[in-house]
Amino acid sequence: MAQKVLSQVAINASELHAELKRIKDRDKDLGFRAQKSLDHLEALGVLSAEKAKELFEKLAKLEVPRLRDIHFHKIVDVLPVTAKDVKVALQGYNVTVSQESCKKIADLVAEFVE
Repeated sequence: MAQKVLSQVAINASELHAELKRIKDRDKDLGFRAQKSLDHLEALGVLSAEKAKELFEKLAKLEVPRLRDIHFHKIVDVLPVTAKDVKVALQGYNVTVSQESCKKIADLVAEFVE
């Protein structure tokens, strides 16, 4: 019997880390790929789930034209602190963001980076 995908929702690395830890606590063990993913995320040192959610919400409130949830998740993952870094983080998407908006995003992200 083939498995069926019920829905797909974009999440960022911080949310994935929290979800994998929750599953590990519940099941006491993770599968090989899930454990490798958790190890990788812990090595990266992602934001806490609470801080990531707060940053995501603040990015959405900036109301940058043409940016959607998937773009905000990428920004939360990469944490660009300069306008140039924001442009680089978003270059894989077919979206154009003004220099002014990139600066606003970078300034906001800088508040969350330690």
